[in-house]
Amino acid sequence: MIKKMNIYSKDLNSLLVFNVLYEERNLTKAAERLALSQPALSHRLTKLRNEFNDPLFVRAARGLTVTPAAERYAQEISRLVADLEGLYQTLEPEDFLKKPHKVSLFATDLVEHILVADLLTRTRHEAPALQLAMRDTRGKLPKQELQNGECDIAIAGFFNDVPGGFYQQFLCSHPFVVLAHKDNPHINDELQLNEYLACSHVIVTLSGALNGQIDKTLKGIGRERKVIAGYSSFLAPLELLAKQKDILFTCVKPVADIAIRRDNNFIWHTCPVPLASVDYVQIWHERTHNDPMRKWLRQQIKSIMSEQGTV
Repeated sequence: MIKKMNIYSKDLNSLLVFNVLYEERNLTKAAERLALSQPALSHRLTKLRNEFNDPLFVRAARGLTVTPAAERYAQEISRLVADLEGLYQTLEPEDFLKKPHKVSLFATDLVEHILVADLLTRTRHEAPALQLAMRDTRGKLPKQELQNGECDIAIAGFFNDVPGGFYQQFLCSHPFVVLAHKDNPHINDELQLNEYLACSHVIVTLSGALNGQIDKTLKGIGRERKVIAGYSSFLAPLELLAKQKDILFTCVKPVADIAIRRDNNFIWHTCPVPLASVDYVQIWHERTHNDPMRKWLRQQIKSIMSEQGTV
């Protein structure tokens, strides 16, 4: 017969202390979040260490380091804390919109441009105490940041092979078009493949590579284009195209729309190289799945992004 653990002898508040220490890796910041004095937090940490029979969090040159045992427990404790917080918040279902929250979104500069203004219009009206902190994805899924609480929601069109423990939701699709200056000397009316290849090109590269899917497709038919630069930003190439009229930029349509609104000397053409549309998704970790504020915010993001592209 398996002996059941006596949960009544356990202090469940210690799980919250563990979770905050794991996320902050700093006693001062953790004490501020928990509204405890540093001596009180040190006392709680001593109890935690005795409970788990492990040092858990060890002082280092910068903050705290996590022991292997703490790393093993962290994901399950984070899930338990999130479930408990969600349970209590559902007792007052709309009250969460009035409470202070800071939510971190990781996205590209393009997603920031087409999302954040509309999102803030909604949040300032319905959740006035909410703060949004935007950070760049840097071309990859911020897996560790989602796991440890630095990132609440990540949005992009290049997340592949999402691992277990994460949720994802399709937001919209954007087709590729070719942005050009109206006075491009190589283009007459419709952009044909030979005209496309006669121009120089700039691309967006999040990895540093200068050969994307277009170049692989062209190689398959024995052709190639001249790529003169790869940018890390989706919007930065627009200034160059305004100054050098013989350059093309193959981009998702919202980038072209932004360019044309800024400068009516721009025009977009259908891409002569067949390309699949980009599917944008938002991704979050299971630890925030049931959090009312983050769930509400994901719903607003879905609504706004769906209006921006093909659903």
